[in-house]
Amino acid sequence: MAIEPRGEDSPASWIVPGRTVRFAGEPHDVTGARLAAEKFLDELTRAAPPSAPESWHDIVLIVTELASNAVQYAPGPFELGLRPTFDGVHVTLHDTSEVVPSPRPFRPDSGGGGIGWYLIQTLCTQVSVVPDAAGKEVHVFLPW
Repeated sequence: MAIEPRGEDSPASWIVPGRTVRFAGEPHDVTGARLAAEKFLDELTRAAPPSAPESWHDIVLIVTELASNAVQYAPGPFELGLRPTFDGVHVTLHDTSEVVPSPRPFRPDSGGGGIGWYLIQTLCTQVSVVPDAAGKEVHVFLPW
């Protein structure tokens, strides 16, 4: 069951504002996205510690996966958004690809890959993809 996001009504959202970071879409931007998420989560932790220790790591992992997919499959820049919600963190990633992500078979003998979308679906309480004229925006909500 998905947990309905509550928007900007949590004490953490008053203390820790959401942020948006833009990247050129180069391979090193995956690290930049992860570092931006870590900085945001460090600030959020000081305002409202996570309910479970793995929450911090799950969010960083999902941001890394989304950014990696954007660099690999969508040419050009991407934009990462992070904001606290009532009971979690809302992560958005906008990229230039119009292709909606879908699961693909995991084939470790052919260079790996194939587990990212399953990972996102498993760790996130809610996942949606919103196409637009310039690509798509992936929205995920994770517990905090």
